[in-house]
Amino acid sequence: MLYIQCRSRIANHDMTRFFQFEADFVDSLRCIPMQVRYKLDTCGIKLKLPEWNQFSQEDRQALIDRPCNTPAEIQAYRQWLQDLVFQYTGKSASELPVEENPDWMNAATVPASIGEKAGEFGVTLSSEQWANLPPVERFALIKLSRSSHENRNFLPALKEFHLID
Repeated sequence: MLYIQCRSRIANHDMTRFFQFEADFVDSLRCIPMQVRYKLDTCGIKLKLPEWNQFSQEDRQALIDRPCNTPAEIQAYRQWLQDLVFQYTGKSASELPVEENPDWMNAATVPASIGEKAGEFGVTLSSEQWANLPPVERFALIKLSRSSHENRNFLPALKEFHLID
């Protein structure tokens, strides 16, 4: 598994990691990294790019570094982010429904959107390949396969996750 390492540390003292397909914006953090998008879906907040771009570099880094795993951390992340958006915009952040059993947590079934998008490249993902991916990589593939998303990073992600050569 290949990642780009960032300068800061997270709670478990591992380096914060970014996917290689994000390399063109990681240094400046001009776009919302996939690990933050994962946390946003986990806590039920829709953060728009214009909101992200109003944040200071330190606030962006804090959104990367803050944990969002346990119910208490998820609630704290959500509240902190709501406060941050309000501080910068004077408005509350949009909320998203939090899926009880999101597709990226289901290791048993390859979502149809993934199968269809992979098929466009002549690739078939097996259930075993899908099951062996960590949830954040499954999340990334799901996001990159959506028709509403710019899909240019789907194929690089397949390569980065060692699903194709």
